[in-house]
Amino acid sequence: MIVRVAALFGAAAFMLAPLLVVADCECGYSVNKTTDASHEVFTDLLESDFTTLTNITKDTDWVVQAWSVDKVASRGPYGRKTELRNVISNPAKNTSTSVGINGQQAGLELYVRKLGSDKDHISVAEVDSSRTDMRYGSFRAGIRATDVDGTCGAFFWYLNDTQEIDMEFLSSQINSTVSPVNLVLHSPLTEAQGGDAKGTPTYKIIPLPFDSAEGIHEYRFDWQPGSVSFYADGKWLDTMSDTRYVPHAAGKIILSHWSNGNALWSGGPPAEDTKMTVSYVQAYFNSSNPVRISDHAKRCPNPSASNAICQIPDLVGPPDVGKVTFFSQATNNNMTNNQTVYAKNKDKDSSSPSRNSGIVTAILIAGLVAWVV
Repeated sequence: MIVRVAALFGAAAFMLAPLLVVADCECGYSVNKTTDASHEVFTDLLESDFTTLTNITKDTDWVVQAWSVDKVASRGPYGRKTELRNVISNPAKNTSTSVGINGQQAGLELYVRKLGSDKDHISVAEVDSSRTDMRYGSFRAGIRATDVDGTCGAFFWYLNDTQEIDMEFLSSQINSTVSPVNLVLHSPLTEAQGGDAKGTPTYKIIPLPFDSAEGIHEYRFDWQPGSVSFYADGKWLDTMSDTRYVPHAAGKIILSHWSNGNALWSGGPPAEDTKMTVSYVQAYFNSSNPVRISDHAKRCPNPSASNAICQIPDLVGPPDVGKVTFFSQATNNNMTNNQTVYAKNKDKDSSSPSRNSGIVTAILIAGLVAWVV
């Protein structure tokens, strides 16, 4: 009987061979073609399409922040208070439009409020990625900044105040004739200056060829050992490559919109409630988690196999409707094989992340066939 079950298990596994074929992207995601000398491959992904998200609090990829610091810790005339009410989901009315259900730009809205009854704190917004194991990668976000004076909008990678990669938008700098982005690497060098990177080689103001408050544009930074390159709508802006200041540990990505009243940076508080809108985030990165590293080694026996590595499409120009590609939305579900995919509804799954793996499914079915026979 044991021999028969074993034989049937083998036969079943053979019949289910199509399920065991090499899956697309099982070895990772590449910046540039794998035939290019400059290509980089990253093993893991996080993709969030905020134009389809109805409730950010039920998306376990992200944690909406709720904390408070006083003016000393905030380094300004005012303290800061992140609040859940300042992070609002505004999904698109339908798949053919970028207009949200509230009649404005679809996406995740991050608000900074005008000063209210609390005269000591400015009410601000922040969401952090649940994953804190991101070490090197290509990080991209579709953002509409604001030109209402008195706020700072930011898309950044963070471990601590000495290992941080920032793309920041100061609303006081944005108008119809100029719209810069501030590129910053925080390191022990900026810590020695009280957290101020101005005047250091890791702080640059780059003018953009568009008004960042007039629509969604993609902001991107590619972080590799020893260098960080910055882009806007697919166009290279700058590279910082002093190895003394480039981060080397694992951390998370953050979206924030804030003000502390400091005239040297955010200014404010704003005279009215104002928002920054984020339509999507894409992160392709290497994980520092030993389990994820082991998973990648097991699922990637042959990096040179056809489609084992998938090239990340580069955006050229602003990200119009339907222009942004998500591997997790592809018709071929194998494009996120064995990736850690978080449940989009905590009511349905409040436990741990699930993994998409056709190979595991095939083995389970084969075993079931053998048991039944």
